[in-house]
Amino acid sequence: MTSRAPDPGRRNPRSRAAILAATRELLAEAGFRALTIEKIAARAGVGKQTIYRWWPSKGAVVFDALLALSETPEGAESGTPGTVELPDTGDIDADLRTVLRATVAEFADPAFEAPLRALYIEMITDADLAADYRRRMAAPINEAKRRRLRTAQEQGQLHPDADLDLIVEMLYAPLTQRWLLGTGPLDRDFADRLVTNALHAARAPGAGPRSA
Repeated sequence: MTSRAPDPGRRNPRSRAAILAATRELLAEAGFRALTIEKIAARAGVGKQTIYRWWPSKGAVVFDALLALSETPEGAESGTPGTVELPDTGDIDADLRTVLRATVAEFADPAFEAPLRALYIEMITDADLAADYRRRMAAPINEAKRRRLRTAQEQGQLHPDADLDLIVEMLYAPLTQRWLLGTGPLDRDFADRLVTNALHAARAPGAGPRSA
């Protein structure tokens, strides 16, 4: 598969930033159906051919617009998101509650929610975009989650045979489903209950949550 990673040698950083900001603004204002390359170009003050040269599809522009929210200044030109690390206070329960609460807050933020929902829509029919999402976004984030769980495992907070990949799924699949389908409120209480239930079966013998 041909990589869709941005080519920094072909992009003007200022124009790129304007295009991605315009994409997020238009998504928040009118949604994905109303989004067009022409409207993005007009809002960003660039020619539409500039966008067509730099991105293979509207979905790819949306994906980079989402990734740009987590870019470091050093990685902005190449579209590289900042290094992903979960908090590590030594208390896996507290750290995961912090992360899940932050995720719930992101899903409630139109600046994040609109491009992510649009991206999910596009990935249903665009296999290349879905693969790009898994490689550039899902894979590094999931590895960061596994690293934090692995540390807790090494510290004796989780069972040595606990399936870390499954714990990640148990934490995030219910949250994503509730966000996508609107089956219930996304709030701190829900985030906390996900952590409690996902870690319950993975707890090492004699280990209990360090904080309530």
